Amino acid sequence: MEAANAEPPETTETRWWRSVIRACLVIVIVGLVVSGVTAFPLREELSLGRDILNNTGLSATYPDVAFWVQRVAEGLDVTGNEYPFLSYGTDWLAFAHLAIAVAFIGPLIDPVRNVWVTVWGLIMCAGIVPLAVIAGAIRGLPIGWQLIDISFGVVAAVPLTIALVLTRRLERSNVVTAVGGTASVHDPHG
Repeated sequence: MEAANAEPPETTETRWWRSVIRACLVIVIVGLVVSGVTAFPLREELSLGRDILNNTGLSATYPDVAFWVQRVAEGLDVTGNEYPFLSYGTDWLAFAHLAIAVAFIGPLIDPVRNVWVTVWGLIMCAGIVPLAVIAGAIRGLPIGWQLIDISFGVVAAVPLTIALVLTRRLERSNVVTAVGGTASVHDPHG
Protein backbone atom coordinates (compact mmCIF):
# COMPACT_ATOMS: atom_id res chain seq x y z
CA MET A 1 0.00 0.00 0.00
CA GLU A 2 2.79 2.41 0.88
CA ALA A 3 4.61 1.69 -2.40
CA ALA A 4 1.63 3.00 -4.37
CA ASN A 5 1.89 6.36 -2.55
CA ALA A 6 5.66 6.71 -2.84
CA GLU A 7 7.00 9.29 -5.25
CA PRO A 8 8.33 7.69 -8.41
CA PRO A 9 12.08 7.99 -8.80
CA GLU A 10 13.32 11.03 -10.69
CA THR A 11 14.58 10.25 -14.14
CA THR A 12 16.99 12.31 -16.20
CA GLU A 13 14.01 13.43 -18.27
CA THR A 14 11.89 14.55 -15.30
CA ARG A 15 14.89 16.33 -13.74
CA TRP A 16 15.37 18.18 -17.04
CA TRP A 17 11.66 19.06 -17.14
CA ARG A 18 11.87 20.44 -13.59
CA SER A 19 14.93 22.54 -14.43
CA VAL A 20 13.25 23.99 -17.55
CA ILE A 21 10.05 24.68 -15.58
CA ARG A 22 12.09 26.48 -12.91
CA ALA A 23 14.01 28.49 -15.51
CA CYS A 24 10.75 29.56 -17.17
CA LEU A 25 9.21 30.56 -13.85
CA VAL A 26 12.34 32.48 -12.82
CA ILE A 27 12.09 34.44 -16.10
CA VAL A 28 8.48 35.35 -15.24
CA ILE A 29 9.35 36.22 -11.64
CA VAL A 30 12.28 38.41 -12.66
CA GLY A 31 10.12 40.13 -15.30
CA LEU A 32 7.44 40.87 -12.73
CA VAL A 33 9.95 42.16 -10.18
CA VAL A 34 11.63 44.43 -12.74
CA SER A 35 8.23 45.69 -13.92
CA GLY A 36 7.22 46.30 -10.33
CA VAL A 37 10.37 48.05 -9.22
CA THR A 38 10.43 50.27 -12.31
CA ALA A 39 6.84 51.37 -11.68
CA PHE A 40 7.95 53.34 -8.59
CA PRO A 41 10.16 55.98 -10.31
CA LEU A 42 7.96 56.63 -13.38
CA ARG A 43 8.49 60.38 -13.28
CA GLU A 44 12.26 60.05 -13.26
CA GLU A 45 12.21 57.34 -15.94
CA LEU A 46 10.08 59.40 -18.32
CA SER A 47 12.24 62.45 -17.72
CA LEU A 48 15.32 60.38 -18.55
CA GLY A 49 13.61 58.95 -21.64
CA ARG A 50 12.69 62.44 -22.80
CA ASP A 51 16.29 63.62 -22.30
CA ILE A 52 17.72 60.64 -24.18
CA LEU A 53 15.37 61.18 -27.12
CA ASN A 54 16.16 64.90 -27.27
CA ASN A 55 19.92 64.73 -26.63
CA THR A 56 20.66 61.90 -29.07
CA GLY A 57 18.65 63.25 -31.97
CA LEU A 58 16.28 60.28 -31.83
CA SER A 59 13.37 62.68 -31.42
CA ALA A 60 13.87 63.73 -35.06
CA THR A 61 13.93 60.09 -36.20
CA TYR A 62 10.96 59.05 -34.07
CA PRO A 63 8.84 62.21 -33.67
CA ASP A 64 5.67 60.35 -32.62
CA VAL A 65 7.53 58.50 -29.87
CA ALA A 66 9.24 61.72 -28.76
CA PHE A 67 5.90 63.55 -28.68
CA TRP A 68 4.26 60.82 -26.61
CA VAL A 69 7.17 60.52 -24.16
CA GLN A 70 7.20 64.32 -23.79
CA ARG A 71 3.43 64.38 -23.18
CA VAL A 72 3.57 61.61 -20.55
CA ALA A 73 6.61 63.19 -18.87
CA GLU A 74 4.77 66.53 -18.68
CA GLY A 75 1.69 64.82 -17.27
CA LEU A 76 3.76 63.11 -14.60
CA ASP A 77 5.55 66.37 -13.79
CA VAL A 78 2.30 68.32 -13.42
CA THR A 79 0.54 65.67 -11.36
CA GLY A 80 3.71 65.02 -9.34
CA ASN A 81 4.00 68.69 -8.43
CA GLU A 82 0.31 69.51 -8.00
CA TYR A 83 -1.20 66.16 -7.01
CA PRO A 84 1.59 63.91 -5.69
CA PHE A 85 -0.94 61.56 -4.07
CA LEU A 86 -1.91 60.29 -7.55
CA SER A 87 1.46 58.52 -7.69
CA TYR A 88 0.18 56.35 -4.86
CA GLY A 89 -1.82 54.48 -7.53
CA THR A 90 1.33 53.52 -9.39
CA ASP A 91 2.91 52.54 -6.08
CA TRP A 92 0.09 50.01 -5.73
CA LEU A 93 0.67 48.93 -9.33
CA ALA A 94 4.31 48.30 -8.45
CA PHE A 95 3.33 46.37 -5.33
CA ALA A 96 0.87 44.26 -7.32
CA HIS A 97 3.65 43.20 -9.68
CA LEU A 98 5.79 42.18 -6.72
CA ALA A 99 2.88 40.32 -5.10
CA ILE A 100 2.16 38.43 -8.32
CA ALA A 101 5.85 37.49 -8.53
CA VAL A 102 5.60 35.96 -5.05
CA ALA A 103 2.68 33.79 -6.21
CA PHE A 104 4.99 32.04 -8.68
CA ILE A 105 7.21 30.78 -5.86
CA GLY A 106 4.63 28.01 -5.30
CA PRO A 107 5.05 26.41 -8.73
CA LEU A 108 8.77 27.10 -8.55
CA ILE A 109 8.91 24.81 -5.51
CA ASP A 110 6.29 22.25 -6.59
CA PRO A 111 5.05 22.79 -10.14
CA VAL A 112 2.54 19.93 -10.14
CA ARG A 113 0.77 20.89 -6.92
CA ASN A 114 0.75 24.55 -7.86
CA VAL A 115 -0.05 24.20 -11.55
CA TRP A 116 -3.12 26.37 -10.98
CA VAL A 117 -0.80 29.38 -10.49
CA THR A 118 0.78 28.76 -13.89
CA VAL A 119 -2.66 28.43 -15.50
CA TRP A 120 -3.80 31.58 -13.70
CA GLY A 121 -0.72 33.39 -15.00
CA LEU A 122 -1.61 32.41 -18.56
CA ILE A 123 -5.17 33.62 -18.07
CA MET A 124 -3.81 36.95 -16.80
CA CYS A 125 -1.51 37.17 -19.86
CA ALA A 126 -4.56 36.77 -22.09
CA GLY A 127 -6.43 39.36 -20.04
CA ILE A 128 -3.78 41.97 -20.83
CA VAL A 129 -4.99 42.15 -24.44
CA PRO A 130 -8.56 43.38 -23.84
CA LEU A 131 -7.40 45.59 -20.96
CA ALA A 132 -4.78 47.32 -23.10
CA VAL A 133 -7.11 47.70 -26.09
CA ILE A 134 -10.19 48.88 -24.16
CA ALA A 135 -8.58 50.97 -21.42
CA GLY A 136 -5.93 52.26 -23.80
CA ALA A 137 -8.56 53.50 -26.22
CA ILE A 138 -10.65 55.06 -23.45
CA ARG A 139 -7.58 56.80 -21.97
CA GLY A 140 -6.32 58.03 -25.34
CA LEU A 141 -3.13 55.99 -25.55
CA PRO A 142 -1.56 55.58 -28.98
CA ILE A 143 -1.96 52.13 -30.52
CA GLY A 144 1.82 51.64 -30.44
CA TRP A 145 1.83 52.06 -26.67
CA GLN A 146 -1.05 49.61 -26.36
CA LEU A 147 0.92 47.10 -28.45
CA ILE A 148 3.90 47.50 -26.14
CA ASP A 149 1.64 46.74 -23.17
CA ILE A 150 0.15 43.74 -24.97
CA SER A 151 3.65 42.47 -25.70
CA PHE A 152 4.27 42.00 -21.97
CA GLY A 153 1.46 39.45 -21.83
CA VAL A 154 2.61 37.73 -25.02
CA VAL A 155 6.22 37.55 -23.85
CA ALA A 156 5.27 36.22 -20.39
CA ALA A 157 2.93 33.66 -21.96
CA VAL A 158 5.83 31.95 -23.73
CA PRO A 159 7.72 30.73 -20.63
CA LEU A 160 4.43 30.10 -18.82
CA THR A 161 3.20 27.90 -21.69
CA ILE A 162 6.47 25.96 -21.69
CA ALA A 163 6.22 25.57 -17.90
CA LEU A 164 2.61 24.38 -18.17
CA VAL A 165 3.33 21.82 -20.90
CA LEU A 166 6.28 20.39 -18.95
CA THR A 167 4.33 20.45 -15.68
CA ARG A 168 1.57 18.40 -17.32
CA ARG A 169 4.20 15.93 -18.58
CA LEU A 170 5.70 15.76 -15.11
CA GLU A 171 2.23 15.19 -13.65
CA ARG A 172 1.50 12.38 -16.11
CA SER A 173 4.86 10.75 -15.36
CA ASN A 174 3.93 10.76 -11.66
CA VAL A 175 0.37 9.47 -12.14
CA VAL A 176 1.02 6.17 -13.84
CA THR A 177 4.15 4.34 -12.75
CA ALA A 178 5.23 0.79 -13.38
CA VAL A 179 5.35 -1.25 -10.17
CA GLY A 180 6.36 -4.86 -10.53
CA GLY A 181 5.34 -4.87 -14.21
CA THR A 182 1.79 -3.61 -13.59
CA ALA A 183 0.61 -0.05 -13.80
CA SER A 184 -0.51 1.62 -10.60
CA VAL A 185 -2.05 5.01 -10.09
CA HIS A 186 -0.12 7.52 -8.03
CA ASP A 187 -1.91 10.51 -6.53
CA PRO A 188 0.39 13.51 -7.22
CA HIS A 189 -1.49 15.59 -4.64
CA GLY A 190 -0.65 13.28 -1.75
